[in-house]
Amino acid sequence: MTLLNYWHYIALGIVFILFILGVVSSFKQSDKKMMLSMLFAVTLVTTFLAIFSVIIVDKYTKKVNLYDLKNRRLLSIEQIVYFGKVKNIGKFPIGKVTFEIKLVNKGHATGNVKGGNFYKPSGFLDFFSGGMGIKKSKPQTITKTFIVAKNLKPGEVKVFRVHFPYPGYFRNVSQFSKVSGR
Repeated sequence: MTLLNYWHYIALGIVFILFILGVVSSFKQSDKKMMLSMLFAVTLVTTFLAIFSVIIVDKYTKKVNLYDLKNRRLLSIEQIVYFGKVKNIGKFPIGKVTFEIKLVNKGHATGNVKGGNFYKPSGFLDFFSGGMGIKKSKPQTITKTFIVAKNLKPGEVKVFRVHFPYPGYFRNVSQFSKVSGR
């Protein structure tokens, strides 16, 4: 659940007024089938408007930045550790700060090119059999998502540290990080 601010309440109030106007206009219909279809349509449209308005208000009022992102591989336990800082640069509190890291193996840059790196053959029976004992291909992209801060007040900075298993076959890795607030 997201933390609501006064912009959320304004948007939801406008959607509620539209809902009331739609319900009143549908009750003015003399035809019973027309009234029920209008009630259904008004309810459906205002529900979607409410959901999208909350998402849009979240996008523009909850701003968070990522600072000092560093990583370190722990070779003894085959893990990678990311640590850094997140800061709320908006004017409103943020309920959850999510950090997403995407690692992409660039084996072709080192000359380690195999057909399985780019093409994974599949067929209709793979949906039912799971490949029937055929060796699975190794994933070349890993995406991990972590909640690194909760209830981040405006201007507040929190330090985080996350770790996850690192594939030993990855060579010359590109990393893409993204942080978002809800």
